[in-house]
Amino acid sequence: MNWIAPQVTRVDAPPIGDERTLLEGWLDHHRQTLLLKCAGLTPEQLIVRSAEPSKLSLLGLVRHMADVERAWFRRRFAGERLDFLYFHPDTNPDGDFDDVDAAGAQADLDTLTREIELARAAADGHSLEETFFHSHKQLEMSLRWVYLHMIEEYARHNGHADLLRERIDGATGE
Repeated sequence: MNWIAPQVTRVDAPPIGDERTLLEGWLDHHRQTLLLKCAGLTPEQLIVRSAEPSKLSLLGLVRHMADVERAWFRRRFAGERLDFLYFHPDTNPDGDFDDVDAAGAQADLDTLTREIELARAAADGHSLEETFFHSHKQLEMSLRWVYLHMIEEYARHNGHADLLRERIDGATGE
């Protein structure tokens, strides 16, 4: 039996709540949206590129966001010493998009799901005001900023995912 990206039940972000509830709700909504755009597709469909010369694909977005989750919540905020998953800024800066392979689609989606859970665990119990030093940008940043950035990052890439999904099978929607 051939693997198909699993269906996803997306939960609406809460319309009322404290700041943490709203930030986590919106981030989860966007995380689920990316997975929803992949749902029901074959590995071969997940690696379909948008249009030349772009190397953008749904699987590339999944891989990119797994690395982004890992980078902001675990490496930067929690200070974990972790390697990059799919790219290296010096030797393979676009590996998350360039090196997609249909054979790895299930593992790549599983990796994103796992990185989301690990990101939640890294932030759990920490104040939004808690800060860390970003060595590349040379400034202090807060966990609040990470949440806002991650919402923006997913929102931007979910727009790309909308167009990719429509190209693959004509499916449109939120």
